[in-house]
Amino acid sequence: MNTKIALVTGASRGLGKNAALKLASKGIDLVLTYHSNQKAAEQVVNEIKKIGAKAFALPLDVSQTSSFQNFANQLKELLQKEWGVSSINFLINNAGSGVHALYAQTTEEQFDQMMKEHLKAPFFLSQTLLPLIAQGGRIINISSGLARFSLPGYAAYAVMKAGVEALTRYMAKELGQRGIAVNTVAPGAIETDFGGGAVRDNQEVNHFVASQTALGRAGVPDDIGGLIAVLCTEDCRWINGQRIEASGGMFL
Repeated sequence: MNTKIALVTGASRGLGKNAALKLASKGIDLVLTYHSNQKAAEQVVNEIKKIGAKAFALPLDVSQTSSFQNFANQLKELLQKEWGVSSINFLINNAGSGVHALYAQTTEEQFDQMMKEHLKAPFFLSQTLLPLIAQGGRIINISSGLARFSLPGYAAYAVMKAGVEALTRYMAKELGQRGIAVNTVAPGAIETDFGGGAVRDNQEVNHFVASQTALGRAGVPDDIGGLIAVLCTEDCRWINGQRIEASGGMFL
């Protein structure tokens, strides 16, 4: 059986790293992208190799759409050189940062940054990479529980994630003719570096999240990476155009 390959953006840490490791544990090879921390990305590559899968890391700033074609060319060369193939099977649009600012204080610069990272990036990176995604492949876009429920300070971020959820449905509708399934994974509050590590490091925030979650705790990366990996298996081949929230039952 031919080895399958996944591209995970923003995989040097957090949910992207966890998803990459979970994919590797299922025998899927990886191409990771990182923004600036090459050392961290290479450490993830080494962890993946210890699992027994192949992995390589490429730099990518998802906020710069003008760089996407050059990245696609680099990816094509890497695939041919290291695997002797011309396509990937899975694209995980994970990369992005967060902004915490009340609606009344949110600046246009903050809004534009969120738009570039969380809406334009999955829209145009997926579009650019379409020729490199295999027939019957999968695309997973990352949203957020904040697109369903509202907490003060996340308006700009949540608006983009709501857009990603609509985008996912349109991508699923239009790419179905190539057998490509497209879904959204929407994590709840997770203990990572995201947002300055507030959920992980601020006990008040952590306790609040736990108190509002049916399963009684904040999420951890393992709660999300496994779901992403499972969606890339044949067992989930008939799931398409869906928003799957993994929040432990937050704000039910």
